[in-house]
Amino acid sequence: MSKRNPVEQLEPAVQRWIYQQGWPDLREVQKQAIPPILAGDTDLIISASTAAGKTEAAFLPACSAIVGQQQGFGILCISPLKALINDQHRRLEDLFEGIQQPLTPWHGDSSPAKKKRAKQNPAGGLLITPESLEAMFMLRASTGWMSAAFSHLACIIIDEYHAFIGTERGHHLQTLLHRLEHMLGRQQQPIPRIALSATLGDLTQAQHYLRPANNFPCKAIISTEGHTNLKIQQRGYLNPTHLKNEPEAYQAASATSQIAGDLYQHLRGRSNLVFANTRSQTENYAIALRKHSEHQGVPNEFFPHHGSLGKHIRADLETRLQQERVPTTAVCTMTLEMGIDIGQVASVAQITPAPSVASLRQRLGRSGRRGDPAILRLYIDEDALGKDSELIAQLRLDNLQSLAMLHLLIGKKWYEPPDTAHYHFSTLIHQILAVIAQWGAVQAGQLWNLLCATGPFNQVTQPQFKALLRHLGKAELITQPASGELILGVQGERLTGHYSFYPAFQAPEEYRLVNAGKTLGTLPAYATTQADQCLVFAGKHWKVKDLDHDKKVIHVVRSQGGIPAFAGNSFGRVHDTVRQMMYHCYQTGESNIRLPNGHSLNLLDETAERLFQEGLGAFRELGLQDRSLIRMGQTVYLIPWMGDKVVNTLTALLEDGGYTASHRAGVIQVETKPEQRDVVDYLQSLDPDQVPDNATLAEAVPEQMKQ
Repeated sequence: MSKRNPVEQLEPAVQRWIYQQGWPDLREVQKQAIPPILAGDTDLIISASTAAGKTEAAFLPACSAIVGQQQGFGILCISPLKALINDQHRRLEDLFEGIQQPLTPWHGDSSPAKKKRAKQNPAGGLLITPESLEAMFMLRASTGWMSAAFSHLACIIIDEYHAFIGTERGHHLQTLLHRLEHMLGRQQQPIPRIALSATLGDLTQAQHYLRPANNFPCKAIISTEGHTNLKIQQRGYLNPTHLKNEPEAYQAASATSQIAGDLYQHLRGRSNLVFANTRSQTENYAIALRKHSEHQGVPNEFFPHHGSLGKHIRADLETRLQQERVPTTAVCTMTLEMGIDIGQVASVAQITPAPSVASLRQRLGRSGRRGDPAILRLYIDEDALGKDSELIAQLRLDNLQSLAMLHLLIGKKWYEPPDTAHYHFSTLIHQILAVIAQWGAVQAGQLWNLLCATGPFNQVTQPQFKALLRHLGKAELITQPASGELILGVQGERLTGHYSFYPAFQAPEEYRLVNAGKTLGTLPAYATTQADQCLVFAGKHWKVKDLDHDKKVIHVVRSQGGIPAFAGNSFGRVHDTVRQMMYHCYQTGESNIRLPNGHSLNLLDETAERLFQEGLGAFRELGLQDRSLIRMGQTVYLIPWMGDKVVNTLTALLEDGGYTASHRAGVIQVETKPEQRDVVDYLQSLDPDQVPDNATLAEAVPEQMKQ
């Protein structure tokens, strides 16, 4: 190694671990991270593609910084998923053993023995979720244990940083880190934060979100390494609607069956990821691919992976992928989108449009390791057209949306910036209750200074904060005795006293699915079934034997048939830019993707191109290049070619005006009556200064959690 090589700045024990991995040298992003992390005088964002070595880029110098530390955790690493923590622990345990420091995974499923050792002797590295860190604050901060355990922190690492930006969990995490520094008295000497991410749209925004107080320098290391060889194709499929009254014939000819057949043909014999967006689709395709294997008399290689499956089922599949001994294809939701190490993956398939361009980019990055090309196949199905086909089907909007996302990803190198404009009042309420529960009693001014004046909720004004406290008092969540401090009210005590309070977001009520005493996973309460009903779960057929609603348990036995018990909807929010690109594709009539170098690519197969031309024909026939509103009988269709935030707002405005309105795929459908005012007149009459506020509009939304 040259004397100029930053690797020489690492402790010998860390250099020894690198040598034991058989690596001839570190990657450039890993070398660049060494000096700033060892200096400890700046926050750092490390952005690189999946499998580019971001984890090691952070942990190699961080471990060097804590060699010989005798007490307290030296590294705090926060991850969004338990599975990521387990994977990090597996990958890094040898490194920590090499520097003679413990590494503790800490979440709801972690070993009690490991947690007990860490409680008795906090040291080394701690891998934790935001929710478990919140539990620590509420259960241990007042005892002084947390102050002692974290008093020697060298750095805080945030894994999969992009998953936090602009979300409830992200605001929760911001507050937890601010509370930690406040508790440790580190406001003037902040603890360096190291954020790891594969997908960052706006670097300036990402840097500000990492530390809203902006009281510490922040640097960024952006890896330029990436795939130079991409193989991408979008494939179209038709559902034969005329066979819907003939179940067996329809099943055989359905788009699902066609797609499953092509997946089996192209993926069998290698390891792959198939992203199906929803748990329902995941189970559908896993069982269809299993049937193909059974019909061919060969071992099954296709297995489902989603959040409702039991952790042992998910872990077994992850281990099978990591070991790379036998071909394995995981049919998954976003659970395998983030950085769990799953070994070599030959290709990625996407069924239906991806939730976002950023998500599509992340998924594409899961294939093409070790110098192989990154392969992405997109499978889009549309209904065959008939005389009664609805407008959305005529426009082929799923096919168009997927194409528009490819235009943005490949041609424009664009993906969605995170939405950081929200107030996050629900998270602020959560943190007010959490801080009061942590200390028992807090002055209102102290809460304001901690959470708003110097904390992440700096958009909230004092009048808004006071109104919020009064509302919490009326709801008996907090109360103010004669001493003037705020304490928990009757309802607040009940709420914070239960473990379900620790997450800042609301989790749906769930039932356990049990077979022969073994938990297979969970079903959301909305999907609860009836005795003798057949369902598909974990890629297998089950029959409901009985239900215990008190214990929330569904007992099942194996069967020969069934359907997925999950709802089939995907609630991804489409960005304005995606819908505007959809409009641009039809306006220009261009399906080819223009590259920055001036060349163009046609990524559509014959059927997908035909679907594009059919949609383009409908677009022109309806005159949508010049107008965004169509009347068909008593129904008005409004197509603003804007993202779901705008579409949701317009729908709520129409509902507030007395219309019956709904939307799908960016198209708003309004049912009108002869006595009602014309929709266009109503929308044009709206005075921007008199538009209903957010709270009023929200009252018109029947399912607010989905908007």
